Amino acid sequence: MATERTERPGFDPSKFLTKVNGNDYLEVKWRLLWFRTDHPDGEIETELMHHADGVAIFRARVRIPGGGSATGWGSESADDFVDYLEKAETKALGRALAALGYGTQFCPDFEFGAADHRVVDAPIESGRLARRRGASGRATPRQLEYVRDMARRLGMTEDELEAQVREQFGTGLEGLGRQDASTFIEMLRQRRHVHEAA
Repeated sequence: MATERTERPGFDPSKFLTKVNGNDYLEVKWRLLWFRTDHPDGEIETELMHHADGVAIFRARVRIPGGGSATGWGSESADDFVDYLEKAETKALGRALAALGYGTQFCPDFEFGAADHRVVDAPIESGRLARRRGASGRATPRQLEYVRDMARRLGMTEDELEAQVREQFGTGLEGLGRQDASTFIEMLRQRRHVHEAA
């Protein structure tokens, strides 16, 4: 008598979509469930990299056994959220999961920050993103020079630097706003501190 194979049903993200700024969006908790459905033995690690003056920066690493891996970064401040530590961690995890394809189709860009009471990991329209970046002005030449110098000290090539900036902020190095450049500089400082301590 033949035995029937029973397959576990796959995750259907369409059942969990919400609307954010008129766009379909898959919240981080559902991306996490999707990842765990596909890879119950997958590895997830989050780490607080910086916490000072009401600003928190988290790093999240997600690994698929025998497959790909991704790192996501997230920062938030007490000015944006009371629970900014948790929001920064969620943002980092959401970016890492999206980089592995979990929810990417529901994220028009990788800008998961806080503004105007929206959820921490919600995407924003690209026009609004451009207006926000324009409000604080472009990164200064001095900031860009400092970023390149820090990257060289960390052994990063120009291409690696450009790829990381694009992954984190959805734009190239020359397109960074002042605030995003400051956030990235702090991330590089923390990485250098960890690198030197190792």
